[in-house]
Parts: sequence; C-alpha cells; structure tokens
Amino acid sequence: MIPDIRTGIGFDSHALAPERRLVLGGVTIPHDRGLEGHSDGDVLTHAIMDALLGAAALGDKGQHFPSSDEKYRDIDSLKLLAQVREQVVVGGWRIANVDATMLAQRPRLGPFIPEMRTLISDTLETVPGRISIKVTTTDYLGFTGREEGIAAVAIATIFHQDE
Repeated sequence: MIPDIRTGIGFDSHALAPERRLVLGGVTIPHDRGLEGHSDGDVLTHAIMDALLGAAALGDKGQHFPSSDEKYRDIDSLKLLAQVREQVVVGGWRIANVDATMLAQRPRLGPFIPEMRTLISDTLETVPGRISIKVTTTDYLGFTGREEGIAAVAIATIFHQDE
C-alpha cells in the first residue's frame, strides 16, 4: 500500500508601501516600508498557508479568508495560519515539513529567520526542524530586485495520521 503523502505549493507577493509595518513569518522587521495587503501582508505566512491548503486539497487562502471580509483587515497572519493548521488536522493530516523561500532585495532578512522558524513551528504545533526558511535576492531583477515588493514561495508535505 502506498502511504497517503501529499505536497502543496504556495506563492504570494505584495508591493512595499510607506506607513505599513513589514511583517514576515510573524516577525516585525525594521524597514522604511511594509507590505500592502488586507491583512498584515505577511507573504511568507501566506505562501505557507496556501501550500498547506493545497496539500490537503482545501482550496486557497482567498476562499477561506477573503479580502472582502472586514474581520480580516490588518489581522495577524499567524492567526490565519493557526486556522489553516486546524483545518488540515481535522482532515486527519499531519505536517511533515514546510520549506519556504522569500525573495527580497532589501532589507536583509537572514538575521530574522530563526525567530520566524520558531513562530511558524509554534503556530503549526511542530518543531523548528520541520520548518525551513530561506531568503534570496533577485540580483536587482524584477519587482523584488527594484525593491517594489517582496515575494515568497513555499512547499508543504503532509501525511495521513493513520500512515
């Protein structure tokens, strides 16, 4: 019998804007601009949410947390990630791992990765060793290279608890 293991991919990007906090992986990063968005604009957490929802065949974050719903305005995306985790677990799934990459020319995000891993693993009720977060620049190419925005891509693997 083949074990029931699934993988999902998530992607998100937002423009940088003045007078917004820059929040990535639940961590507030000192910067002169933050990410636009209905919620806190946390592209890393959003990409992870979509990866988990995709792996469990539960749709996407827009279906569950529409930007037309005012109750999600400026919400902490880790709260939404906790709700996604609950939906995945209710379906009988466990999180094997999450691997994510952020694309940003500036600010330098490497020093914040350990805290991001801890916050995300705590929210997903797993250990930091199951959460990988990386960051890369695009060598000044595209909207991230021009410092117009930040993007993130994530992949999540889940398995059925009975396996």
